[in-house]
Amino acid sequence: MPIPVITPVIPRSLARVDVYRTIKQWIIELQLAPDEILRDHELAERLGVSRTPVREALRQLEDEGLVVTRFHKWTKVAPSDINEIAQLYPVLAALEATAAELALPHLSRADLAQLNDINTALALAIAQSDIQAATAWDAQFHALIVQKSQNTEIEKILASLLPRVKRIELAHFGNQLVAAHSVTEHEAIIQALQNGDAVAAAQAMKKNWQLDAADLALIKPPL
Repeated sequence: MPIPVITPVIPRSLARVDVYRTIKQWIIELQLAPDEILRDHELAERLGVSRTPVREALRQLEDEGLVVTRFHKWTKVAPSDINEIAQLYPVLAALEATAAELALPHLSRADLAQLNDINTALALAIAQSDIQAATAWDAQFHALIVQKSQNTEIEKILASLLPRVKRIELAHFGNQLVAAHSVTEHEAIIQALQNGDAVAAAQAMKKNWQLDAADLALIKPPL
């Protein structure tokens, strides 16, 4: 899949950050497909920058597991392996379960009301088959709980793992993992938090990250 034709104009002063963010977004959203060869001069030409910030971005993305390199041979987008889900989901479940426990003392009534509002919006998006909106609302639900945990280490680890997960989900599930049962599972999380039950909240969060038979039936060959 070629480099996108329409690209943002990147100011020279922000080249390093913006080049990294742009290439990362292309990879996560599959505009640059798994296993696609990445040529720094082509990326630099498309983005209107020198090869230096492109090379720096590719090195950083390699550290994050989104790019792989064979020294002096090739650099390419990392493969999209569905088996990674089996390793990543339990890690995410454990981190977000801990975040839910830590968030409990910091959640106000307004926060709980916001979680309910987000979940209502999620249910509506699912009912309307608006997959993009549903995915966004689901991410916002989890992000609020993680933010309220006030644990920057959890936030940093999740920030490094979630882009990998999103890319694999898009490649193998077509972004359809957010289903009606997510709303029910979120309701259980909210109820546990309202009850002040940290253990139940953590258990409900872990359940939300489990793949069931219906989810597995959505698996398709990668792009």
